[in-house]
Amino acid sequence: MTVKEILKTFDIRDPIPGTSTGNSWIDNISGETITSYSPIDGSILGKVSTTDSTNYQIVVKMAQKAFCEWRLLPAPKRGEVIREVGQKLRENKEALGYLVTWEMGKSIQEGLGEVQEMIDICDFAVGLSRQLHGFTMHSERPFHRMYEQYHPLGIVGIISAFNFPVAVWSWNAMIALVCGNVCIWKPSEKVPLCAVACQKIISEVLSENNLPEGISNIITGDYQVGEFLTKDKNVSLVSATGSIAMGRKVGAEVATRLGKTILELGGNNAIIISENANLKLSLPAVVFGAVGTCGQRCTSTRRLIVQESIFDKVKEKLINAYQQLKIGNPLDEKNHVGPLIDQTSVDQYLTAGKRIVNEGGKAVIPVELETGIEGKHSGLYVRPAIYEVNNNYNIVQEETFAPILYLIRYKDLNEAIEIHNNVPQGLSSAIMTNNLRESEQFLSHSGSDCGIANVNIGTSGAEIGGAFGGEKDTGGGRESGSDAWKMYMRRQTNTINFGDKMPLAQGIKFEI
Repeated sequence: MTVKEILKTFDIRDPIPGTSTGNSWIDNISGETITSYSPIDGSILGKVSTTDSTNYQIVVKMAQKAFCEWRLLPAPKRGEVIREVGQKLRENKEALGYLVTWEMGKSIQEGLGEVQEMIDICDFAVGLSRQLHGFTMHSERPFHRMYEQYHPLGIVGIISAFNFPVAVWSWNAMIALVCGNVCIWKPSEKVPLCAVACQKIISEVLSENNLPEGISNIITGDYQVGEFLTKDKNVSLVSATGSIAMGRKVGAEVATRLGKTILELGGNNAIIISENANLKLSLPAVVFGAVGTCGQRCTSTRRLIVQESIFDKVKEKLINAYQQLKIGNPLDEKNHVGPLIDQTSVDQYLTAGKRIVNEGGKAVIPVELETGIEGKHSGLYVRPAIYEVNNNYNIVQEETFAPILYLIRYKDLNEAIEIHNNVPQGLSSAIMTNNLRESEQFLSHSGSDCGIANVNIGTSGAEIGGAFGGEKDTGGGRESGSDAWKMYMRRQTNTINFGDKMPLAQGIKFEI
């Protein structure tokens, strides 16, 4: 699909307002805009007006008003609304998937897959709408009943990153909404059109159900617009996805007002390949994990920790696999690797290559620009690289958001796990082995210290049924499936006295 066809599908026309409380779109009086460029060819996709403080206050007031009505709608009824959102996404999957590819640069297969994740989380939220359960417990006092229940928080702020322009919003928004909250979304300024399209879809559903504006909102701009959310005491929870540096600022700012956060930050994900691994199964997972989305996933495979007896064999197979990779326009399904998002990312990629060598790393496949791409934006296409390194190199301890894979040797599994855990981040991890003891040790208390630990599948990607998130510098937050819904609710303990006496807890006597 062409960009014009996509924008027409979502009725997106210039000038494009970047602030919305539903079907109402608000222009910035100052006229400030951000420009959305496609990393594919450098073309301008559109200019979107940013949100100023006046616009933001309008959004907050509308959200507060909408919350008072939305929270009273029974959860299964809210689930029915989310079901309709999922249906709209199914109808617009192709257009939205192509927009993700045009604006972010990931392969069209991944763009369509990201929209499918949105559909899946809608289905999950529909089922969840009838399972927002509490707990009951026995009271120590006669004729008393105790139970716990969960209530919506209010306004949930969502700050998302460029690499998943739509899916991460849906992971948060669909769960938050079905729990009875309202949402304000601040998307990455690098991919604003994807957010505008999503807002168009959900607003249409809310309007068709005669629901008030302010349930789903977007604000657009740079980090200063994000600070509207982090500093606002009216925003009960801020769910932020991005770099560790960004997460530290968000976490500190929200903590000063004792607000709640879900932080989904950087990953430095590793796969351990045992001598007992099935290499035919392992290599595709490693390669996709390392080069998928041009290495711009928080779950991308950064480190490959290989048992020394098979190290050379694995390296040879990787070289052969990388030589088969096709780099080019991500709209062409034959290509495996598209562009990096912008020149800043390319500079970081090139700088990382120099740092690796300076620290003693050995190039297997060096950092290099892809020269086979034509056009003025060809400089954003790079070749996936591989280096032999030591885990303690400073550069290896960091997350470089680019397709660079580090090869590391190990002798025994204890050493491999020690290497694996010896980084600041703790998001996703995996071991490739057919040995039951090795897999169980990796998943045990003394194994992986990550929020996600897999056996015989890669680090990249996650099913929406499980809670998604990581430990250590990754932030500790959880979103998406399992019981992550509790993050979007406030917990309340209730005690009911249905007797005619007032016994006090712990048998205390107090008579008047």
